[in-house]
Amino acid sequence: MGVKIKVVVGLAIITSSAWGYSAFNAMRSHPTELAPEIAAIEESPEVLPTEAAATFAGGCFWCTENDFEKLDGVLYAVSGYTGGTVSNPSYKQVSGENTGHREAVKVHYDPRVVSYDELLDYFWRHIDPTDPNGQFVDQGSSYRSGIFYRTETERLKAEKSKATLTASGIFTKPIVTEIIPAGAFYEAEDYHQDYYKKNPVRYTYYRSASGRDAFLEKNFTPESVAKYQALRENAVMEQSAKRKDGYCGPCFVKSTDAELKAKLTDIQYTVTQKEGTESPFKNEYDKNYTDGIYVDIVSGEPLFSSKDKFDSGTGWPSFVKPLAPENIVEKTDYYLLYPRTEIRSRWANSHLGHRFNDGPAARGGKRYCMNSAALRFIPKADLEKEGYGEFSVLFQ
Repeated sequence: MGVKIKVVVGLAIITSSAWGYSAFNAMRSHPTELAPEIAAIEESPEVLPTEAAATFAGGCFWCTENDFEKLDGVLYAVSGYTGGTVSNPSYKQVSGENTGHREAVKVHYDPRVVSYDELLDYFWRHIDPTDPNGQFVDQGSSYRSGIFYRTETERLKAEKSKATLTASGIFTKPIVTEIIPAGAFYEAEDYHQDYYKKNPVRYTYYRSASGRDAFLEKNFTPESVAKYQALRENAVMEQSAKRKDGYCGPCFVKSTDAELKAKLTDIQYTVTQKEGTESPFKNEYDKNYTDGIYVDIVSGEPLFSSKDKFDSGTGWPSFVKPLAPENIVEKTDYYLLYPRTEIRSRWANSHLGHRFNDGPAARGGKRYCMNSAALRFIPKADLEKEGYGEFSVLFQ
């Protein structure tokens, strides 16, 4: 599976003649303190009002963690292991290349500041996406790059960004970074967390000798990055142009209150703009189980899928999870005196409904109780025509 190489820096100065395989390995195999028990964290698509999470494997997690924590909007990053079959693995087990796990980083970020698309762009610019056996000096299956998606929307975004990177021509070799469903994520030992802060001299020496920065500087020149960004922006605009209502999250401009009153029905305006609630059982989508997706009535941003809809018996359309968690914002309201979790759309800031914890246990236990008046349904036959063709794969 390849030889794993790490740099070790002792108290004495290490000369170039000391750069051997054992020296590279020693630094990570022999921590200066005992590692605590490793806690397993199950990946979840649930998004907090100001925090979301994304998981990336970019080789040495010391470096990937450091890189992401420099990005504006990233709250913090956690080093760990994911993608394998062994529960609660240790670094020794993972580096032994027999667990199936990869070194990865769980990035906690504020989606109001940095988007998932921007995380993807940033990730590509900090790895070698053409190496099928590892990253830079670190070779082995546990160092292979990967993007671990939580939702179908994230998968589609990752695939599009990968295609854009290929089209940019930055690399002549194939882009081999895998796009993989997220599973259990196990936090790495404490001495691996924030390693670049705890051991700055050792970290700097390791990173310099690994070849990572030299590779990135050579390949991701200002010109190549600009070309990639132009392709990404063109793709966004092309997708936006396909949508009848001009939906494009970052470029969406909300109508004035007067315009919304003229455009929406009375109940649609009351629900979305005044936090109203429609009558149960007497609304448009309570009993609708046709294949398709539900978008925001104001902005058109994708919100829910018929695949995740269920009959809650409450009289309102209910879903076990969002189709696009990045378009969902959760807030706490006290309109009934006790706290409830309000659900709003990200870009239009429409009131949609509330989330409760009494949904089907086998499907996550959540119930997103929505108002039909806040939604527009697009049947699967019209997805391509309406500019939402990317979601057609859900119904094939």
